[in-house]
Formats: sequence, C-alpha cells, structure tokens
Amino acid sequence: MIQTIEELSMNAWPSLQTMLYDGWVLRFADGYTNRANSINPLYPSTRDVREKIEACEHVYRGKGLSPVFKMTPDSQPAELDAILADRGYQADRRTSVQLLDLADREEVPGEPPKLPEVATEEWLAAYCRLSGIADRHYPTLRHMLRSIVPARCFASARADDRVIACGMGVAQDGFVGLYDIVTDARFRRQGHGRRLVEQVLTWGKRQGARIAYLQVMTNNAPALALYRKTGFQEAYPYWYRKCP
Repeated sequence: MIQTIEELSMNAWPSLQTMLYDGWVLRFADGYTNRANSINPLYPSTRDVREKIEACEHVYRGKGLSPVFKMTPDSQPAELDAILADRGYQADRRTSVQLLDLADREEVPGEPPKLPEVATEEWLAAYCRLSGIADRHYPTLRHMLRSIVPARCFASARADDRVIACGMGVAQDGFVGLYDIVTDARFRRQGHGRRLVEQVLTWGKRQGARIAYLQVMTNNAPALALYRKTGFQEAYPYWYRKCP
C-alpha cells in the first residue's frame, strides 16, 4: 500500500524534472515544496548505499538545492534512515498519510457543484494567498498543477466576493487524493473545509474512486480533527531527512 500511495502522490504533485537512479526517484521543482524536491527511495537498490547518497548530494547541490530524502517505513534499503541520521541528516515535517474507504459512504444530498478540471488564475492566486506562498514560486506552482496527468479537480468556497477556502483532488486507479485544503483564518471553524472535503470526495467517487487518501502534518491539530470527523485513519507516516 505504501508504494502505491507514494506513486499516486508523485503523479498528483508532479515535479518539473525527474531522475531515476537505481530504485530511487529524484525530483526537482526549483525548490518549491519538499515533496517535489526530494529523493524518494521507493524501490530496491543494487549499488552501495553510501555511494548513492553521495551521488544524490552532488546532483542536488549542483542544482542549488539542499539534499532531502522523503522517508517511509518501507524506504529502501531498510537501514537508510539510520545511515542518514548518522550522516547528520535531521528528521523534519513528520506527516500522517490517511485513508478512507468510500464503498459505503453516502453522498451529501443535492447535486454537487461542477468542479473545474484546470486551476484557474483565481484559484492559483487564492491558494498562494491563503497558504502564504512567495510570489517567486507562483510560476512553478502553475506549471506543476497544469502538468498533472490523472483526472483532477479544483474546489473553492467564496465569501465577501472572494475565495476563502480551496483545495484539489486527483483521481487515479480507484483512489482519490485530497491535496492542499486550506481556509482563510478568519473563516475557520465554520464548516468551509468540511464542505470542500465532501465535494472532492463526491467528485472522486464519480471518477470511480473506492479509497480516498490524504497527507496531513502531525502538528496540524485542526486538520487532524477535521479528517478524523470525516472518517480518515492513519495508514503510515512519512518524514523528511534534511541535510544539515
């Protein structure tokens, strides 16, 4: 399951460049987000692991990026996390990957809104504003979102004639992933995030999804509470190992 979700996640959040290296997936996106600028040790290796780490460090530094490994309980080889720790790599941004079985889930009554399949400029601007994304990353984000190959949707909620919450969904192979659900701080605890989640789940089911997944940082108490109420449960954690 871990390999499946990690592959789905890479497809849902595409990098600008990808390099395959002896079972590891190296991703680059001009430094925008750890997800798109990290080494993903998903598959078995054949080369010496320490030589591989040094080779990856060389590649990332050559691009002006700090080496970052995205780790899961199934990262290959099994001793990689300990080796990185010994080299001074610090654990950071522990995240919970959670799943929800959609088989018996009833849809919210009423006709769901039609969700755009392309991230509009309004959606992009609102997401950057609500998430505090620097202006320099805007072109990279636009390119990444418009490069998604699987089916996708972009949901939003409005108040006072502006977008006050937004999020996206990506559907592939019977799964729907929920990404970047964010609400304006002034409008939180009013149900906007919950409604966005329900809209994306309904959209996902209509795309043939049987299981929903999402990724939420373990220090994000409000989001954890929202997803717990929706029925999500942790499947596995992941964390980053960052070079000092």
